[in-house]
Amino acid sequence: MLLDHRTYTVRVGTLRKQLALYEKHGFAPQKRHFGEPLAWLVSETGDVNTYVHIWAYNDTAHRAQCRAALMKDPEWLAYLELNAEAGYLIKQESKLMSPAPFAPIKR
Repeated sequence: MLLDHRTYTVRVGTLRKQLALYEKHGFAPQKRHFGEPLAWLVSETGDVNTYVHIWAYNDTAHRAQCRAALMKDPEWLAYLELNAEAGYLIKQESKLMSPAPFAPIKR
């Protein structure tokens, strides 16, 4: 199993707007191609202008296949344009991770 752990940082005061934009325009196409996320989280402490989502894939080939299909989805491409126009996002960090052998993730 391969996990794509993504942390996004938004401008101060825009987290709710970013989440609303994603929920309305981005979540459905992403779920259509990636399935249900393993987690979708909003920070309560620390950097409260961040959110994380974690997607699970079989391996790197499966991730590449899902991402290629997403990038051909007109609904997702429209979301990317809306997201860029909104300008809420400051940075994105993506880490590809695998569960430790002694603590497998059961889905």
